[in-house]
Amino acid sequence: MTMDADIIADLRANWRILLAACAGWGLDAFDFTLLLFLIPHLGNDVFHVPLTQMALVVTATGLAKVLGTIGWGKLADKYGRKLPFMLAILWFSVFAGLSGMAWSYSSFLILRILFGMGFGGEWSASAALLMESVAAKSRGIAAGIMMAGYEVGYFVSALCFFKLYPLIGWRWMFALGVLPALLTIFVRVGVKESPSWKASVAMRTKAPKLRITPAVIQGWAFMACVNFMLWAIFALYPTFLITARHLSPGGVFPFVATYSIASIIGKPLAGYFVQRFGERPVLLTYLLLTIPSTLLYTLIDAPWAMAAGAVLMGLVANSVFGIVPAYLARRFPAHTRGIGVGIGYAMTALSVGAPYVIASFKEAWGLPVAMSVFIIAGAVLSAIISAVPTRKWLVQGESEAEAAAYRLES
Repeated sequence: MTMDADIIADLRANWRILLAACAGWGLDAFDFTLLLFLIPHLGNDVFHVPLTQMALVVTATGLAKVLGTIGWGKLADKYGRKLPFMLAILWFSVFAGLSGMAWSYSSFLILRILFGMGFGGEWSASAALLMESVAAKSRGIAAGIMMAGYEVGYFVSALCFFKLYPLIGWRWMFALGVLPALLTIFVRVGVKESPSWKASVAMRTKAPKLRITPAVIQGWAFMACVNFMLWAIFALYPTFLITARHLSPGGVFPFVATYSIASIIGKPLAGYFVQRFGERPVLLTYLLLTIPSTLLYTLIDAPWAMAAGAVLMGLVANSVFGIVPAYLARRFPAHTRGIGVGIGYAMTALSVGAPYVIASFKEAWGLPVAMSVFIIAGAVLSAIISAVPTRKWLVQGESEAEAAAYRLES
């Protein structure tokens, strides 16, 4: 399995943008997933509220992301990709740190909502910037590398929970969330503006309008369903390991680390497979393999099954997201790509209810069964949507040669 020398050269030429996009998404994940590890402690010992109310915090954060994502997307189309990228990082870093100063459940909820408004903006701006900077044939691999940053952040978050939380407590854990603000210095100095955005501004004679095509609708619907699957997989995973499998914080770490490392490997690999075999076959294969993987991940209470499930969920189910930036970017021309990709990411608002819904079914079904049902439902719906042919409505890239290089098979 070898990679085209031209792709390697292109990724090297754009390493600063690739690093910034990957790091931004990773630091975004670090700030967000800290909460996931702290849910049992904050609910039981700090705010004295049930799991449903703590799950509501996660859901509210995701809903706030809708406002942020669409707003940042509009800014990205008007002022370029770099400025919203930097401002969104600063925004979510500040409110992540302030979350550690909450004095009640209500104040904590409000601060996390404000955090969520910046949470989505970083991704939509950086994804558009990266996809417009690398060559079309490099986009699958670049997207996979960028999206693997999330699991790096998740892994570091788990490590901090395991090593630092017993020493510094929950407030200082959230204070660590200010650190991503340092990335803005690198973006400001080392990252160039999107060439596609510059070209679209030079040619623009009037305010751009977002064109809704079947491919756009497919992309948005896919994002809603596949993100529901993702949230069902990971949002309550630390809580599942602590409450359903009765693990200590130290016992949780190996499984989260296994899942994260498998995802870090799996996402670039998914991008490579898309380059080689086409988008639709890879998506359908990964989504269908998610169904048996779920049984090991949540339903079999044995260390070997839990470990195997964590590996498969990382390599297969979660690695679908390694394809997402390129999948969305090809549905919009440059002059509306920021808002188009932003709305696509905002469609996760339809999925962020997963933690609350799963927590609501916990009493009747138990947490393992509730998680399994919603993971499988998300995978099946995503597979159905991705199977619909929409090739003729896709943006064909800068040239037919580039389109062919990406093996468009939707």
